[in-house]
Amino acid sequence: ICVFNSPFSNSRSVAELVIAEIILLARQLGDRCREMHDGVWNKVSKNCYEIRGKTLGIIGYGHIGTQLGVLAESLGMHVIWYDILPLMPIGMSTAIESLPELLAEADFVSCHVPETPETKNMIGERELALMKPGSYLINASRGTVVDIDALAASLKSGHLAGAAVDVYPTEPLANGPGFESTLRNCPNTLLTPHIGGSTEEAQRMIGVEVATAIIKFINSGASINAVNFAECDLRAIPSSDRTTVRIVNVHQNVPGVLRQINNILADYNVNKQISDSKGDVAYLMADVTVEDSSEINAIYEQVTAIQENIITRVLF
Repeated sequence: ICVFNSPFSNSRSVAELVIAEIILLARQLGDRCREMHDGVWNKVSKNCYEIRGKTLGIIGYGHIGTQLGVLAESLGMHVIWYDILPLMPIGMSTAIESLPELLAEADFVSCHVPETPETKNMIGERELALMKPGSYLINASRGTVVDIDALAASLKSGHLAGAAVDVYPTEPLANGPGFESTLRNCPNTLLTPHIGGSTEEAQRMIGVEVATAIIKFINSGASINAVNFAECDLRAIPSSDRTTVRIVNVHQNVPGVLRQINNILADYNVNKQISDSKGDVAYLMADVTVEDSSEINAIYEQVTAIQENIITRVLF
């Protein structure tokens, strides 16, 4: 079963939350708010700052990172970023060659990377030590990206002036009491329950984007942005083309299957073909020119007869 997610629709919501957290951290508003609710009046200006003129370092310059950079620049911040891919800077932002260089230069560091083996504990004790004394860390990406215990220690020691965390290595399965973290009660630390993309606008767009992806998968076989399935795509067959059909095949990812399928298609003109695999399952799309429906049936029957076949569809 091909499952899709929505990697882009909540980008703006996450970026806006991070901007809010930057301002909240710079003014220590989390602590002041808690104190006021406890009945404590604590009017201070020490270690409270404007964000204008400060440097924001973005780790991961993708859809969220670029949105965040644009918003931060509009507030007068200097934006630097680091990414493993060569990307085009937007606005006046500047690419930084290494993560340590970004950490040493930024007043605020915001993480926006996927969860991969390479990003696990990307920000640990060593990286936190490289950050400027009095700087701030924000993580609204994935909970495994930051070593939570190391972050708590850095906050309690005063090396970091504050942090905002929206994601955690382990999270409760349902709303209600039971959240535990070493970050609780750390100074100037904003903790939110994974709500970066939790806005009415983002949820609506997510529904539309996922539904569109499912419809496209059903109608054309495209599986881009699938989370558990090989990602393949071919441009749609023109509606005026009455002689081309698309063979969409899911099969066990073992040697020899593509050879069997291509032997079946060898007597036909294959206009386009793509294949990919993920784990034990492989996926093939092929556009084939046929003369009549009997040839379509023949191809379908031969492909489905392959022992390793899981499911085969013919699209027009």
